[in-house]
Amino acid sequence: MPVIPQRLVLIGAFAALYLIWGSTYLAIGIGVATWPPLLFCGVRFLLAGCLLYRWLRWRGVSPPTAREWRSAILLSILMLGFGTGGVTIAQSLGAASGVAALMVATMPLFTVIFGYLWGQRARLLEWTGILLGLLGIALLNSGSNLQASPLAALILILAPAGWALGSVWGRYLKQSPGLMASASQMLAGGGVLLVASTLSGERMQQWPDAAGWGALAYLTVFGSIIAYSAYLYLLKTVRPAAATSYAYVNPAVAVLLGVTFAGEHVGIEEGLAMILIILAVVLIALPKSRQRVH
Repeated sequence: MPVIPQRLVLIGAFAALYLIWGSTYLAIGIGVATWPPLLFCGVRFLLAGCLLYRWLRWRGVSPPTAREWRSAILLSILMLGFGTGGVTIAQSLGAASGVAALMVATMPLFTVIFGYLWGQRARLLEWTGILLGLLGIALLNSGSNLQASPLAALILILAPAGWALGSVWGRYLKQSPGLMASASQMLAGGGVLLVASTLSGERMQQWPDAAGWGALAYLTVFGSIIAYSAYLYLLKTVRPAAATSYAYVNPAVAVLLGVTFAGEHVGIEEGLAMILIILAVVLIALPKSRQRVH
């Protein structure tokens, strides 16, 4: 098979994060209209993990070792459980897709904070970004979209924190090589989310409509198999600041799609919060912008 130049692979991976992940918030909003949130999220990742795992095994890729499975379970709880699962629950509680994307955009702020656990020290510019980001979060929570649901606001703060902790910790854990890391994490995450769905007493109130099934298919193939695998690839290939740069592109994509196709409204508070949060993420990325790709 022809070897794809790394530059093209990197461009494709960044495009997947910027465009596909920006659109997943709208797809989640469509899906939770007829699916229970944890069940919807669990089925999504279990399907994606099964499809990718079986394809990799058919290609002759070795299965994860016991140590690699432990890493996959731990990271899936943080990133797919608290992270994606939290966002899905928040949107089922009424959080607009654009607002959810804005809250998730604070993930690089938490990445810098959790870096202290592994001896990574933040610079003054990064602390300035953190303070601006926190101000953006406060402003976002004062807007009409989240005032009506304090629980959704709290979940949307915890979700990027869980994802950030998993992203930082994952760089120090033994993981399967290549796409097998994605497959094992999605399999583990799907199982964890389905257990959480059962324990929380979720029940199907109606059979999902065509839009609900379409959202599940889109998130399974594009949001999970393609984009999540691209993210894990970038975490291992480029500096963390570059891998998490999707955080200041996704909100613009999510807001545009939400306003255009879901009739969502973005008020003055949300608009100002977007400016502050995006500026904060840019400031956090700047101190590392001169680091070499490794």
